[in-house]
Amino acid sequence: MRVAILSLLTGPVAPLGDGGATSAIAKGPVAGPIAVGRLGLAGDAQADRRFHGGPEKAVHHYALDHAAAWRAELPGLPDLLERPGAFGENVSTSGLTEAETCVGDLWRAGSALLQVSQARQPCFKLNLRFGVPDMARRVQAGGRTGWYYRVIETGTVAAGDTLDLVERPHPDWPLSRLLHHFYVDRLDAAALRAIAALEPLSESWRALAARRLASGAVEDWRRRLGEAG
Repeated sequence: MRVAILSLLTGPVAPLGDGGATSAIAKGPVAGPIAVGRLGLAGDAQADRRFHGGPEKAVHHYALDHAAAWRAELPGLPDLLERPGAFGENVSTSGLTEAETCVGDLWRAGSALLQVSQARQPCFKLNLRFGVPDMARRVQAGGRTGWYYRVIETGTVAAGDTLDLVERPHPDWPLSRLLHHFYVDRLDAAALRAIAALEPLSESWRALAARRLASGAVEDWRRRLGEAG
């Protein structure tokens, strides 16, 4: 499988909304080759390292394929959805979505080697980014979340390079299936056991599956999604 990289994007921390929040979600395209380190693209930033960035969320990928569905769902939005970068992604492609991407996939991007570590857990900053109070909830419910990579081999990459699939150790675990069990069929014990044992999946998501198994309950999402509770 080979997919063209349409755009690579980075951004600094900046104010977001009127409540004093900060974020690096507003990213712009990078011209020319860019270094890919263990913590992501050179020059990229994260406002809150507790929840964003780090080795397991070094590079964020979002499918431009979803833009048409978002425009249909939210016709009043400005041109934010007409170009890569609306969701704070570092990598934008067309032809690769959560349905075609599996946990643990290894992708060669330029000279770097990336591994799919988890899907994105949308948070309230998407509400502020789009000016839509329930945007994070919409992203989660629709399964159009994007995903993260850990960096297995550092290197350089440029827009116009390709993502080339090197290895797919878990073809039975596309991200769409993972998202279904996290956000729809949330207490399927067999699925949660399998997720907790998925070695390439980020430790935090495996632990979340294990906690649900142990407690028989789903965690409260309201604070993350920016909902009163």
